[in-house]
Amino acid sequence: MQLIYSFLHIQDLSLFLFFHSKTFNSKTVSLSFLSPSLTMSSYNTPDEPSSSSNSGHHMPPPVQQQLSRYESQKRRDWNTFLQYLKTLNPPIKISQFDHTHVLSFLDYLDQFGKTKVHHQACAFFGQPDPPSPCTCPLKQAWGSLDALIGRLRAAYDEHGGGSSDSNPFGNGSIRIHLREIRESQAKARGIPYRKKKKRKKTANDAVVIKKDFSNSGGS
Repeated sequence: MQLIYSFLHIQDLSLFLFFHSKTFNSKTVSLSFLSPSLTMSSYNTPDEPSSSSNSGHHMPPPVQQQLSRYESQKRRDWNTFLQYLKTLNPPIKISQFDHTHVLSFLDYLDQFGKTKVHHQACAFFGQPDPPSPCTCPLKQAWGSLDALIGRLRAAYDEHGGGSSDSNPFGNGSIRIHLREIRESQAKARGIPYRKKKKRKKTANDAVVIKKDFSNSGGS
């Protein structure tokens, strides 16, 4: 049941990052558009002939490679985090932030969550299907935050953040924080977390792989 819950709520944060615009310190920051510095560069080079060339042939416009859904979301997440750093007092440069800013960013995102997390004093604490509404807060689902950190960690590495050991998104305190969120939400919502087990390879799998390899080699 936890797997179904994760699937239903994994888009909480993605939908927010794509559609929502938030005003930070009287500055309206659009979170659904990319900054010019991160857009794909043109494939045209100065050496390419222009349309007015003596050849008389028009060059077809370059075809830009369409980003995958994951890459597009990762880019939006990265720009959202950069905008968040700019709204802090004082603003934080990308070269100055650490894991404490990542933790505060996760806490900030909770106000846009859609997952009901019951307080211990709530009569519906631990009930997966409450019979009526309550005043408990809505927060970001653990699965959404976990996926977000994974994308931001990859984006940090891609933008020359340094070694993976110094990646703030991979700091041990981030992993502990996410684990605490997972456990607290599981208790509050009455939905225990069950890690998906990897299927072990069997002897039959090895036979099939060997057979396919031999067939490809003989063709």
